[in-house]
Amino acid sequence: MKHFLLKQIVQYLSINTQNIKFIKRIDNNIIIIEFNNRNIVYIDISKGNSTIFKCKKILSSKKDFNAPFDVALQKRFNNSKIDDIEMYNDDKIINFKVSSSSSYKKLVTILQLEFTGKHTNIIILDENRIIIEALRHVDEFSSSRVVKVGIKLEEIPKQTFIPIIDEVPDIEEYLYEVYEEKEKQSLENVKKQKISQIDKKAKKLKKTIESLPKKEELELESNMFYEKANFILSNLHNIKPYQKTLKVFNYEGIEIEIDLEEKSSASKYSNELFKKAKRTKQKASNISLEKDNLDEKLEFLLRLMNNISNAQSIEECEFLSPKKERNQIKTKKAQTYESFYFEGYKIMLGTSERENIFLLENSKASDFWFHLKDRPSCHVIVQNAKKEIPLSVITQAATLCVKFSVDFAGNYEVDYTQRRNVKIQSGANVLYNPYATVIIKI
Repeated sequence: MKHFLLKQIVQYLSINTQNIKFIKRIDNNIIIIEFNNRNIVYIDISKGNSTIFKCKKILSSKKDFNAPFDVALQKRFNNSKIDDIEMYNDDKIINFKVSSSSSYKKLVTILQLEFTGKHTNIIILDENRIIIEALRHVDEFSSSRVVKVGIKLEEIPKQTFIPIIDEVPDIEEYLYEVYEEKEKQSLENVKKQKISQIDKKAKKLKKTIESLPKKEELELESNMFYEKANFILSNLHNIKPYQKTLKVFNYEGIEIEIDLEEKSSASKYSNELFKKAKRTKQKASNISLEKDNLDEKLEFLLRLMNNISNAQSIEECEFLSPKKERNQIKTKKAQTYESFYFEGYKIMLGTSERENIFLLENSKASDFWFHLKDRPSCHVIVQNAKKEIPLSVITQAATLCVKFSVDFAGNYEVDYTQRRNVKIQSGANVLYNPYATVIIKI
């Protein structure tokens, strides 16, 4: 952070804070400080990107931090009185000098926040500047300035830079803007990473689709196998064991030569050809269905990328494309639907008629079913064992239904009801009653 900003923050805190009510590490390099009157400030001490910011919502802890630094931090500063806040040595260092009363004596502790490049750190000192604990311990092999428990903290070499003289109109508003910009950048990074991962899958799938054989080519190949097998079968009496080729006249009266591949039995070879012809014909009849399924998977991935690109928060990105657990077991079994998890509920999305039918046929009576009102859409099922589900889950499931069914922004009506009220007519066509409707804007 710039020197003038830290100086202005110190002035702001000196006027608006008297006590530290609560302090805790909530991320590897971030601590939260709650001052009196619920004035909450966050300190990010990441090397190369250290900053101070405020947030309109309370940020939750990533995990429980119980290192000696965390124990000392809370023990020394929770419910403490601020005696002084200063820019230490007029450098980019903020010192909070606090006092707290125990049953024995008054404790004076200094919280030193260093925003100084390679020395960036949070250090807890006693009144004689002896190190009690530090976020980052530094030994003599890593730096000329040692940071170890029990020794007096050496001063950071004084920089010869001339601080920029500047001022922001409203420092508190600026601190909120810092967080918004930080979140905006983090969101863009998450989007970029997730879209890149999904794009790789989409390109691979597209290549698979393009490499699929054409139905006409397979049918032609099947006919060739049938024709060859019939010619061999009708000329068995003329074929000798291990004969290499057979010359016959085709149906147009043209002489052709058939490679017998030096088979010992022409009869067995003709049976092999009939089987190949049958398999190829079957493949030809199924290739359109396979292509349709792959096209639908590709469309889902493209919609997923678009929805992530339009996501308004990191939480929304993680919901749409969650991180895989490190120890998650990979399974080769093809998933019959897309699944998402929200507030403990499993939300299942059908991306094709086949998947929609599967969801309808395999959901329970108590599950909730979602569909766009009076227009084609994907089917969404929320697994549920109770009579009702939370409004937040209803909204999330309905939003999924809209985002993976339409291509344009607008207001859309989504009907929902329990699966027991949905009657299958044919395929994925249904009738349902009673039902409720929610309006979703995208």
